[in-house]
Parts: sequence; structure tokens; C-alpha cells
Amino acid sequence: MSKSAKTRISGAMRLRNYFLTGLIICAPVGITAYLVWSLIGWIDSWIIPYVPTIYNPDTYLPFSIPGFGLIIAIFVITTVGFLTANYIGRTIWSYGEVLVGRMPVVRNLYSGLKQIFQTVLSDKSSSFQQVGIIEYPRKGLWAIVFIATDAKGEVDQRLREIKQKTVAVFLPTTPNPTSGFLLFVPKKDITILDMKVEDAAKLVISAGLVAPDTLPVKKLDEQKDDKEAA
Repeated sequence: MSKSAKTRISGAMRLRNYFLTGLIICAPVGITAYLVWSLIGWIDSWIIPYVPTIYNPDTYLPFSIPGFGLIIAIFVITTVGFLTANYIGRTIWSYGEVLVGRMPVVRNLYSGLKQIFQTVLSDKSSSFQQVGIIEYPRKGLWAIVFIATDAKGEVDQRLREIKQKTVAVFLPTTPNPTSGFLLFVPKKDITILDMKVEDAAKLVISAGLVAPDTLPVKKLDEQKDDKEAA
């Protein structure tokens, strides 16, 4: 091969590498900006129609202000939290809950959603703060799971009858981790990872292409013993 041909190939390889490097830098930035912008636009489309015209800056400006609806939503949610933190607010809210509790279909929906948010957003909640792996869907195959909580209610009672102490876990699907399966798995069959939840989500979304650094793993019972000893 002549020297000029080698030079052309070398130049083409450099251009290819430059393009791939730029793609690696620009693609995450662009996709993140698009998702954030879409989220802001979605919230604005819900909130702004309920804002009185006199308070809407779009009425006075020749252009719209993106994120105004998001600011209103944060302000309203914070104000509701402030008002319900005192005795009068809690009393009014309790009467409202009693009223909702008398509605046949609405009460079940409201009660379920309230329990989910209280469990996930509670300061003392440990739900979905641990990552583990289990053999699924058969022996020899392993899947990432997010630890939810110990089995409760009738499920826990029934499984205790067969001497099984189980844990509720969420098994996400790839590449969309918001869908998945609820599984009740014996504690002894769960291997807890030191991996962060964010790293596990990246692993699932990327279909295994983005993996965190290797860290030692422990059984769930062993990790609890370490915490109790501390």
C-alpha cells in the first residue's frame, strides 16, 4: 500500500474517531436537555390553563416563559404542605379524607396512592434503596432487582405458614425500568449488591453496556447483621 493511501486511511480513521467522540459528548447532553424540556412543557400544559389571565406573564409578554407552570406547581405543593403542618390544616384535611373514604371507588384508589407515596417518600423509608440479584427466570440465570420491603399482610402470613421469610422486590425490564414484576423472594435467595440504585438503573437501561465498578456482595441477612453490629 502506498504512503498516500495510508495517509488517507489514517485521516479517515481520525475523522471517524472525532465523530464518535463528539457523539458520545453531544448525545447525552442533547437527550437530557430534550427530556428536561419536554417535562417542563408537560407540566406547563397542565398548570398554566388554570392560572388566571391577570397573573399569567404570557398575557403581557410577546413570548412565553417556559417553566412558569413548574414554579407555580412547586409553590402550590409547598404551600399545601405548610398549611397541613399545623393543627387547623390537619383538621380540615382529615375531614376531606373522611369524605373521600365514603366514595366506593375513589377511596381505594386514593388509599393505595397515599400509602405508596408515604412509603417511598418517608425519611425513614428504606424502600428501593438497595439493589440485589436473584436467580430468575430459572436456576443459572440472574436478574437485577430493587429491594422494596419485607412481605406484609396476608402474603407474609401465608408464606410464614410454609416457613418462608420473604422480601418484596421489583424486577425491572430492559430498557424501560419503569415496568417490571413484583416478586416475593426468600431472603436467603437474594444476594445484596453494594451497587447504588442509580448505577443499577443505568445497568438495566443500557442492557448491561454501562456497568459500575466491581464491589463485594453480601447476603441480605449478612448485611443486616453488619448494621446491627454497628
